[in-house]
Amino acid sequence: MDAWPACDVPLLPAPEGERRPRLKLHDTASGEVREIAVDETARMYVCGITPYDATHLGHAATYVAFDLVQRVWRDQGIDVHYVQNVTDVDDPLLERAAHTGESWVILAQREIDLFRDDMAALRVLPPTGYVGAVEAVPEITDAIQRLLEEDIAYPVGDDLYFDVTATGRFGDVSHVERAEMMELSAARGGDPQTAGKRDPLDSLLWRGQRHGEPYWDTPVGRGRPGWHVECAVIALNRLGVDFDLQGGGSDLVFPHHEHSAATAEALTGKHPFAKNYVHAGMIGLDGEKMSKSRGNLVLVSKLRAAGVDPMAIRLALLDGHYRADREWTGGRLGKAEARLARWRAAAAQETGPDGAALLARLRERLADDLDTPGALALADEWAQAALSSGEDADAPKLFRTAVDALLGVAL
Repeated sequence: MDAWPACDVPLLPAPEGERRPRLKLHDTASGEVREIAVDETARMYVCGITPYDATHLGHAATYVAFDLVQRVWRDQGIDVHYVQNVTDVDDPLLERAAHTGESWVILAQREIDLFRDDMAALRVLPPTGYVGAVEAVPEITDAIQRLLEEDIAYPVGDDLYFDVTATGRFGDVSHVERAEMMELSAARGGDPQTAGKRDPLDSLLWRGQRHGEPYWDTPVGRGRPGWHVECAVIALNRLGVDFDLQGGGSDLVFPHHEHSAATAEALTGKHPFAKNYVHAGMIGLDGEKMSKSRGNLVLVSKLRAAGVDPMAIRLALLDGHYRADREWTGGRLGKAEARLARWRAAAAQETGPDGAALLARLRERLADDLDTPGALALADEWAQAALSSGEDADAPKLFRTAVDALLGVAL
């Protein structure tokens, strides 16, 4: 599957002595902000969309956050191998298609195309591997066969389930108590109430053929893959075990990332699946998480269609720490539009304050757990000063380049 086209990322001058601050992020599994130590190539997997509706600001905030991770790594001279999936066959998609009377294939393709357009408009750098569940069915069923052979997968009727006790490490990612696991599983696509499972928390690997649903005829039977094994297999087969960063929204910590990690570690016999688990906060509207099920979505495509500059949308999403749950309010976008206009005016000045000092401080803020509020404040301070005075003739160009390369905002 093709991703969206990449925007150009300008190169920034190296700091004196070639020393850049190393990226630190909050790791969910350890509960600590720690340095993300990588080699010459960083390996990152971020869970993608289920394409049954348009990109809302909660999606956008997550992908902008991990876009910043890419940009910081690239500025440090590190290559990034970034993989993202698309769950292009799953219950929510099929339910929406049944409700509207539309083919699930056509619905999925339309929403994937719209997502691509939104990501390109927001200048989110694309993954190097963009993989749909449908195209990954053969490799997913190969993995399920291996789990069956090891008695880690087992049948319940026509379905196949994963035994969460297989690794002895289930819970190491989320550190959620069992009672809460049961609640979250029921609320987030699991089926703890299903009879015949070894453990109520065991997750669906393969859904056997149901009347009227799409299916694939495979060595493990007719049916379609489960969600958790999909991500485990797509990541393993492209990044290997022990890759650098597993990312997504905080609502994926449990059950999705917990189950994906357990499945992958059972397949490989190795731990950990990912070295770091990094999660973005939720975007809320009127006091509730923005989600399709609640119908309280603010859509990127509708803002764009209304003439809102995508760079203002991006700035509004950056105006809050990536890990923080935050509200989308009417004032947030207006503030971002005013900031964008001010930055553009400052970048058009003939001189400005010391640009090299600003660049060094921006690098420090972003390397410190993606402190975008701190980075925006620094840029605001520079822009305000540039509009009144300045002696550095190279500073406006460097400001424009730094904001583009590091924050992804084109001035």
